[in-house]
Amino acid sequence: MSTTQSRFGPIDYHESDLVTLSDGLVGFSNLTRFLILEHKPGSPFRWLQSIDEPATAFLVADPFHYVADYAPTLTDTQVAVLGLTPETATLIFATASIPRGKPEELKLNLAGPIVINAETRMGRQVVLEDEAYTTQHRVFQTADQNDTSAAA
Repeated sequence: MSTTQSRFGPIDYHESDLVTLSDGLVGFSNLTRFLILEHKPGSPFRWLQSIDEPATAFLVADPFHYVADYAPTLTDTQVAVLGLTPETATLIFATASIPRGKPEELKLNLAGPIVINAETRMGRQVVLEDEAYTTQHRVFQTADQNDTSAAA
């Protein structure tokens, strides 16, 4: 068992708890080892806590909780690198951003999901070729946006 200090205090973990993102995250290629921490029981949010830099953690969310028709398509190369088969248990997270005090402005990065082979605990952040997804997908529509879409 190992322990790391983080913004959440000391965290005890086993090596088998680690998730390795071989290329890190976009902009953080030096961070490859992470723990997935529950935000709150039952919450779609998790924390991707870096072991390489314990002061760094990323808020991630289950994108399917907010975008029911989200259907990221991986390339054959991405599938092969991750060792995925149709039977492989797979975790998919989207990095989340929430402006302080404005949870209604929650945005998810649907264009660059983090895909993890749950069996090997190896993953990577993939860049989707589908232009339908953006890095700043606003989850909740404002009243103005609803009026605009209704008028179209």
